[in-house]
Amino acid sequence: MNNLPQSSAERAMEGFAQRITAQLDEATGHLDYHVVERLRAGRVQALAHRRKPMSVRKPVPVLTRLGASLAWGGSSGGGSGSWWHSLLAAVPMLALVAGIMVIGAAQDETGVMEIAEVDAALLASDLPPAAYADPGFVQFLKARAEESH
Repeated sequence: MNNLPQSSAERAMEGFAQRITAQLDEATGHLDYHVVERLRAGRVQALAHRRKPMSVRKPVPVLTRLGASLAWGGSSGGGSGSWWHSLLAAVPMLALVAGIMVIGAAQDETGVMEIAEVDAALLASDLPPAAYADPGFVQFLKARAEESH
């Protein structure tokens, strides 16, 4: 073998592969000739594929200068107008944050209004508040709803 494993993980994988190969070689004596030939052809293909040099890709930085400038709407030249482009690129983000805050405030106001309506209905009704906690009260409401239909 020309390629010697460098790490312990690679040495362990190589030893495992050798044990499997030895067991497969022992088992081929009990197989049909056609099966043995197909296995031999598969082994030749696998070895040819393994011998091909694998291309190692150089890691690419996630955020390059060009990517950062494009994300903020600026130019990669770093000229005098780059701060202006960065400022303009921040406007949509500020609008998004402001929109989220307005929606949150509207939802809070809607929730407060619903709670106020329930409180007003409780105070205006003839029933004492303890009646709403009574388990039989739900059955009373269901019977009353059936009568009104």
